[in-house]
Amino acid sequence: MAIEGILKAFKEGRLDLDEAKTQISSSYFEEIEGTTIDHSRQARTGQAEVIFAQSKTTPQVLSAFKRIADNGNNVLATRVREEAGEALQAEFPDLAYSETANLASLVINEPERLTTPIGVITAGTSDLSVAEEAALTAEFYGSPVLRINDVGVAGIHRLFARLEEIKTCRTLVVVAGMEGALPSVVGGLVAKPVIAVPTSIGYGASFNGLAALLGMLNSCASGVSVVNIDNGFGAGFQAHRINQL
Repeated sequence: MAIEGILKAFKEGRLDLDEAKTQISSSYFEEIEGTTIDHSRQARTGQAEVIFAQSKTTPQVLSAFKRIADNGNNVLATRVREEAGEALQAEFPDLAYSETANLASLVINEPERLTTPIGVITAGTSDLSVAEEAALTAEFYGSPVLRINDVGVAGIHRLFARLEEIKTCRTLVVVAGMEGALPSVVGGLVAKPVIAVPTSIGYGASFNGLAALLGMLNSCASGVSVVNIDNGFGAGFQAHRINQL
């Protein structure tokens, strides 16, 4: 319950003083199943806390998800394993779960839907999991997404064939593994902010995405920024923030 609702309930006699104090205190943050839920993040930043489900147990994911939802916020969880995804679907009938992105979301309050699209571009189909994490994150917050897949530098003509579509987007998330060259190419072709996402896809000397990360950090194209390896969420979130401006 929001603080305004707690104060109203106290004023109307539906809560005593001690219960009102307890609820106000827990409306900022509370510890559940070893996880401290930051309930005030929505008020501070405009977006509620996101659950990073990797290495969390299914009960930890469920309890955190439920408390954020009970507080009246939309809920997003990343790196959700299949077992936890099935448990969430059983608990929340309106939940959306993507096996491709390992991402679960529940919309309680419909966000403002923007009209300008974000482009999410992959070098190869093997990068799709990270790209979908970015795309679904942006859509969760209210940005429409144009998905363009498998247009890497090994067949650069595929990218050129989609260039006019790409130019309609306000900002671009470009996802690539291997040598990570695609964001530099895109950055040299369009007058848009490019958020580069290195993935851990590639053979041995790619070092689980380090080669792509270093290639993107050393890009000679202007307007390219880089997030961490496999961080589709961070890219999708930042792209939406730019789209809101």
